[in-house]
Amino acid sequence: MKWDIIRLGEVMDVKHGYAFKGKYFSDAGDYILLSPGNCYESGGLKLKGEKEKYYTGEFPEEYLLNDGNMLVVMTDLINTAPILGGSFLIPEDNRFLHNQRLGLVQITNDKRIDKLFLYYLLNTHDYRGQVRGSASGATVRHTSPERIRQCKIKIPHEIGVQEKIGSTLATYDNLIENNRRRMVLLEESARQLYQEWFVRLRFPGREHTRIIKGVPEGWESVQFEEALVLQRGFDLPVQSREEGEVPIYGSTEINGYHSKAKVQGPGIVTGRSGTLGEVQFVPTDYWPLNTALWVKEFKMVTPLFALYMMREMNLKQYNGGASVPTLDRKSVHRVKILVPPKKLLNVFNEVATSIFDQMGNLTLQSQKLRAARDLLLPRLMNGEIAV
Repeated sequence: MKWDIIRLGEVMDVKHGYAFKGKYFSDAGDYILLSPGNCYESGGLKLKGEKEKYYTGEFPEEYLLNDGNMLVVMTDLINTAPILGGSFLIPEDNRFLHNQRLGLVQITNDKRIDKLFLYYLLNTHDYRGQVRGSASGATVRHTSPERIRQCKIKIPHEIGVQEKIGSTLATYDNLIENNRRRMVLLEESARQLYQEWFVRLRFPGREHTRIIKGVPEGWESVQFEEALVLQRGFDLPVQSREEGEVPIYGSTEINGYHSKAKVQGPGIVTGRSGTLGEVQFVPTDYWPLNTALWVKEFKMVTPLFALYMMREMNLKQYNGGASVPTLDRKSVHRVKILVPPKKLLNVFNEVATSIFDQMGNLTLQSQKLRAARDLLLPRLMNGEIAV
């Protein structure tokens, strides 16, 4: 098989994004404003759910992306630049916006490069290493269209071979995406069940349950801290972290991994400072950072019930910070909540646990698929394995 060594500029160009105005940023809307954080380290679109940023102002139509558009990361806030130059594909029309820290890939010679092959090539270590090596900035790293165009790449001479390589790798990503969609549906079914039983009060046996002063008979109206207790997380400086498999949770998501756990799971974590209102279920032992609050005691409810109850509470409203948003734990502890009878709580917990077990299995499957894809990617790209 013949391989050619070319510069990326021979087959593609990169178009800068638009400088969207901050005053129109929102937590909801029709258009998702993409950022470098929407790219996984290994490439691919990383959807952030409730943490997405939306844009509600006017903008030039050319920066509204279409299904199949390919973007590359032009700026990385981490000095090691793990995602700089990485690429991801847009999955649908008229939903995502092309922000200024991302570049739109434009193929200029489709006779020499296959689009799907190029997508995976832009997520290889060899190419990423060239981008990092030519990047500017000490803390925040930047690249440019011209620096990307200057990167040297190795491609099969026959475009049919490129197509086979791209198709082979895409098989793994399609399976991963199917798992993600199934997990979204599973999680939504648990949320809907919680709302049906404990918000709309259409729980099993409601026809035979009296309502006394707005509370179903057998239920209890108590203060939050009577049911569960929130505790501030713990310091763990980056230089003190030891490589391991214990997840470290910050205010919004996993912030790395450590060798030792501070808290036994399963548990619940929410943002204490900076970003408020994100409530996360943690299935394993973990380490909550001091930017987070964790549930120290589950006195009257289970972790999965607490997950949905706290998400329904809109914790952002209990902001006690002046300049930096800070969750006022004492105010949350005083909020009145409804606690169902233990029998009903246990039934919900059994159903929800089954759902989360399925989600856990799908997560494990996806991790294995990613590992297999990442192992196969460089071997296909350098010709070690033929297709």
